[in-house]
Amino acid sequence: MESEGLCTLEKRGNIYLLTLTGDDDHRLHPNLIDSISAALRRVRSESTSSSSALITTAQGKYFSNGYDLKWALVDKDRQKLMSRKLRSLVSDLITLPMPTIAAVTGHASAAGFVFALCHDYILMRKDRGFLYMSEMDIGFPIPIWFSALVKCRMGSAAVRREVVMKAAKVTAEMGVQMGFVDSAHSGAEETVEAAIKLGEELVSRNWDGKTYAGCRITLFLELLNSLGSDETVGDYGDEEANKTLAKL
Repeated sequence: MESEGLCTLEKRGNIYLLTLTGDDDHRLHPNLIDSISAALRRVRSESTSSSSALITTAQGKYFSNGYDLKWALVDKDRQKLMSRKLRSLVSDLITLPMPTIAAVTGHASAAGFVFALCHDYILMRKDRGFLYMSEMDIGFPIPIWFSALVKCRMGSAAVRREVVMKAAKVTAEMGVQMGFVDSAHSGAEETVEAAIKLGEELVSRNWDGKTYAGCRITLFLELLNSLGSDETVGDYGDEEANKTLAKL
């Protein structure tokens, strides 16, 4: 096991287990994003010769409680930096040449929910934790690229309305019913074990990583095309959209 600062990366055969460490709420401060990105660079560099899979999980009560708003809202430069780093991380996940699985063992809110959605599969514990797009409740419009990701992962307009416009706190079993959580498990350990089992099943297919990434890129093309806009917290990143928002 190797440490990447605020996370650890362990290799178990052809499975990479990325764990956000500590008992805090794993807010997506640039330092945490940098640690995750460094781990993904290592995964990418080591996985060129055989089929692999990535599992992301977290210690403690939270998977990720979203952006570090207390740090970011000090000034626009911080907001832009945090947004830019997260969009780069999303691009890294979408282009990673292997299946990716989020083992969500605690709460995942706002940008933390988005981070989970960037994985191919989401497994959740059902005894604790929820997925929560909190922007309606905290008074921020979601960025365009958040919306693009939601459209890619949630095919039903009714589900998107429930998640975004009603800010539903989605439990594991609710997520399975809505179609974007793949399975619900009795506890944290069981969720990670199920993710490892799924990872091993996917690795056994021996898919070409470049082909896998290429198919995912095609499916998420709308999201990838939206990542270039310089969106910040509470900002659409689009001139016309911001003019409309300013009139409200």
